[in-house]
Amino acid sequence: MPFELRPTPLEHPDAAALIVLLQAHYMEIYGGHDDTPHSASEFVPPAGYFVVGYVDAVAVACGGWRARDDDEPPLRPGDAEIKRMFVHPAQRGRGLARAVLADLEAAAARAGRLRMVLETALGQPAAIGLYVSAGYAPMAPFGTYRDTEAGRYYSRALPGAFGPDGGYYARQIRSPL
Repeated sequence: MPFELRPTPLEHPDAAALIVLLQAHYMEIYGGHDDTPHSASEFVPPAGYFVVGYVDAVAVACGGWRARDDDEPPLRPGDAEIKRMFVHPAQRGRGLARAVLADLEAAAARAGRLRMVLETALGQPAAIGLYVSAGYAPMAPFGTYRDTEAGRYYSRALPGAFGPDGGYYARQIRSPL
């Protein structure tokens, strides 16, 4: 069963159907939908990106990012916020979310983004595990749910990214010796 990722407009029927499932999932675990304001135009290159993943020509996964250049700290110029990451429940545990995440990071790096940022919550332990295992570190709260006690916020510098002052953003790896 090959997995194919296709850049797709947010308003495409396959993307829309997956987002309906995602919102139903939020309703189930949080009792409400994600009310973060956004528009489809935010996910259009070069200032954004959205991708749908297909298994046997069936849409089963999605995710996107949008530039967050003009927002208040802790967000900063060059940030790309991950939104609408979702894998159909029947396809979970097969590495599809990791593939979507890698594609989002690669697209953001190609667009000159410096850092990926995201918000999630305690009701999504698998998502938190994915991001932490992919090198994301906790950051200060931002966005619509910044005052939510269960909210969790993460960031990761994109490899090879340079900050506006010319400083290297990539995480430094320390030797255990």
